[in-house]
Amino acid sequence: MNLFPAGSITTEAALRDLGSGKATVRAAAATALGDAAPELRDEARAALIMALDDLDVDVRASAAMSLGSLGDATAAAALVLCLDDGVPTVRQCAAIALGKLAAADAFDALAGYLHKGPPDLRFQATTSLVEIDPVRAGPELRRALSDEDGEVVGAAALGLGFLADHGAVDLIAAHLDHPARRTRFDVAYALAELGDGRGSEILGAMAGDAELGWDAICALEACGAAAGDALANSLVRPVTPEHGLRAAAALLTVAPEHRATERARALFQQTLRSFRFRRRALAIELLGEIGDEWARTTLHALEIKGGRMVKEVAQALLLLRERTPDAPTTNTPPEPED
Repeated sequence: MNLFPAGSITTEAALRDLGSGKATVRAAAATALGDAAPELRDEARAALIMALDDLDVDVRASAAMSLGSLGDATAAAALVLCLDDGVPTVRQCAAIALGKLAAADAFDALAGYLHKGPPDLRFQATTSLVEIDPVRAGPELRRALSDEDGEVVGAAALGLGFLADHGAVDLIAAHLDHPARRTRFDVAYALAELGDGRGSEILGAMAGDAELGWDAICALEACGAAAGDALANSLVRPVTPEHGLRAAAALLTVAPEHRATERARALFQQTLRSFRFRRRALAIELLGEIGDEWARTTLHALEIKGGRMVKEVAQALLLLRERTPDAPTTNTPPEPED
């Protein structure tokens, strides 16, 4: 999160500009110092720590983010003080920076804010705690599942999914009926990451959502063959052609015997004849991930044909050969277009 683009400002100029009377100039300088020259990083860190007390919100937020980018955990104590800032953006940026720094000394402070801080900081603390100490974070995130704020519950569930905390599945599943739609989705997604398909109905309903559809389809794939019907339904009226293609790939991967398999393969064949370069590239990439005999045969046919997509086809086949080294290959080289 860079509040102000750094542009081409030098470290020396940024250090000078932190003393400007204009807040926008100071904020831009604080952002630039996150990429300070190695020989000036100690000076930049000291200047940014001072900037954490700036009267301007954007300067403080930018300084916090840049301290995280510098990677020097000696700034952790100053950033912990910013967790008590009266402005949400500043305290969130401080929490993000502490996570990037993996600042062990900040774990207890963040854990305290996770349970008693303002909602915005409780939300961000879940991710930062996982980044700092995944082992210690698990119990804290389990406690956070009882938070009164839906976004915090969802973030805690996702964190536990990321941590592969299989012992938390029942605690997470207890929130599948949460009144907040986004929280229900996050809970279902986390369960899918943990190999639990109890949220597949929610994920299936979200597969047609413009914002969440792609993630919903990926989560359904993680649910395995039990999600076959939901994935098949996603082929009928996908929110975008790319979403439909992703659903087709997931179906072919986890439920190859499903009745909608031929429809999924037909969608791939149709896409491979498309004039849209990026859509064809996605189809080729997904074929490499599917990896079954049909996908392999389709890619070999494209390899023999040659054309504009030679590199993409070669990359997909390389992926397949790495995954299944004993599978048959073709020695027919592609013939690129003139």
